[in-house]
Amino acid sequence: MSASPTPTPANVTAIGLAQAPGNGMQYRNVGTSGLRASAIGVGCYPFGGFLDAARSLAVVHAALDLGINYFDTANSYGVGKSEAFLGAALEGGLRHDAIIATKFGNRMAPGPNDVGASRASIIRACEASLRRLKTDYIDLYQLHWPDRRTPIEETLRALDDLVRAGKVRYIGASNLFEWELCAAHHIAEAHGLHRFISAQDFYNLLYRDIEKRMEPFCVQYGIGMTSYFPLAGGLLTGVYQRDVPAPQGTRAASSPSTATWQTPRNWDVQEQLAAFARERGWTLPQMSLAWLLSRPAMFTVIAGADDPAQLRDNVGALDIRFTQDDLTEIDRITLVDEDRSVAPVYRNLRPEKVHEHASRQRALTQRGEP
Repeated sequence: MSASPTPTPANVTAIGLAQAPGNGMQYRNVGTSGLRASAIGVGCYPFGGFLDAARSLAVVHAALDLGINYFDTANSYGVGKSEAFLGAALEGGLRHDAIIATKFGNRMAPGPNDVGASRASIIRACEASLRRLKTDYIDLYQLHWPDRRTPIEETLRALDDLVRAGKVRYIGASNLFEWELCAAHHIAEAHGLHRFISAQDFYNLLYRDIEKRMEPFCVQYGIGMTSYFPLAGGLLTGVYQRDVPAPQGTRAASSPSTATWQTPRNWDVQEQLAAFARERGWTLPQMSLAWLLSRPAMFTVIAGADDPAQLRDNVGALDIRFTQDDLTEIDRITLVDEDRSVAPVYRNLRPEKVHEHASRQRALTQRGEP
């Protein structure tokens, strides 16, 4: 008696699998590469510090359930603990569903080759990260900080070797000046090396200087952007108020850097942004993340989350749609500092010399500035 045929799953077609029903998550290409990342990602800095292994696992699993596939960590976060907690959370067949974006370059041990971006340091750091992450490949391997004692060609060749060996899929950079990113891009092209497909830098509604030179370069050369501190160290979460101590148990209550964010200028802007969001039925953090995603090169935002509820709130940013008037008003609120990067006369006589985008110019004009 022959065995009964195995039933064919409903999503099997003549040419493969039909795409699964959507879960509402958006996916974007990282720059001009073919890698597709969720528009909402998870910043894994809290893993191993603010969050223990169990809470980190809960965040990772909740993220995957929401369709989030992008997890940003670094070997130096918790001196290896963040990577280890992320790797443990992805055990049991979940690794395939995740994009692991980790970084190298910060000091990890006392030795002279335990820091930086030399060939020796990179290979050593990569092998250690692979062990902690319990994987045989890293999706996006990022230079955490520039190593100006090492020629960028040496760094790129070492990374290229890792890609060719299958240990790394793509490479990215973080915290480079725009001229350094430009030099790396053209050196990679000139020598036929894999190039940086992404740039991670400090950028949010309170700090927008990156738009003057870095953002236009990334748009021109197809480099995907993401930002760290997208909620400005918690100031754009709406949890904290001017001259009111941070609630006990929050990160701001224990962080020594909290006071550095809370300048009078930042509070003035934050309060206007919060009022603007309330008028439209948005939360301040959702609006802040949605605004970053409206930028032309941004492929994901990687706000950290202490629990699954915060992740769900972050995903709510995808429901926000800005009108051009909304964006102009946000510019009016946030672009309150005099731009000293170009001579004022050029604004009218030589507009091609002005580095800012058109939205900045509209906001300045509405305020009556030249």
